[in-house]
Amino acid sequence: MTAVGLRERKKQRTRDALIDAALDLFLSRGYEATTIDQIAAEVEVSPRTFFRYFASKEDVALSLTADEQEMFLAELVSRPPSESPFTALSQSMRAMLGILRELDDAEAGRIRKAQRLVHTTPPLLAGAMRLIRENERRLVAEMARRMGTAPDDLHSQFVVSVFVGIGLLCMNEPTEDLSGLARRYESLLTLAERSLRPGWDLPVRSGAAGPASAVS
Repeated sequence: MTAVGLRERKKQRTRDALIDAALDLFLSRGYEATTIDQIAAEVEVSPRTFFRYFASKEDVALSLTADEQEMFLAELVSRPPSESPFTALSQSMRAMLGILRELDDAEAGRIRKAQRLVHTTPPLLAGAMRLIRENERRLVAEMARRMGTAPDDLHSQFVVSVFVGIGLLCMNEPTEDLSGLARRYESLLTLAERSLRPGWDLPVRSGAAGPASAVS
């Protein structure tokens, strides 16, 4: 293990410890009542160290959501260019669900706590929705790149909106059963694939039917 590798592992351990401390304090004392000083004290670091990792209480509370979005975007970018847009999105999510199923107890517990916190704390639920909308814009940009269209192209926006809607359906029924969440997501992806005519998500060419007529 190189010195750089050791430093990165130490940084990751500190980041994880700050997340764990924050989630525990938010759930036991309340989000609004918990201070950054208290979070830092739980990990025996200074508030200055906290700010090396997170910009605010909301940032640490939603860090797992932000991490998942970064991982998903990386999966999407790596999908074969031959895949149609919705297939690329679906397969990227299936890769994420595979990771979810293989989490160890500590990682799974961290995610369950974060979900419970977000769904019981209105400011954080609003913050999570902002992250989803910001990520939606990035997904549209990636879809437009894959299809060779402009980011404001309605076709890219439509494909991503269908996919994001599936995720919002999952969020409508918060659960701490991660296996159940994965199964529900898979069921919705399968339902969408069965309900939409093959090729509906391909770029519209001159003289071809538009997206509205391609959806059964």
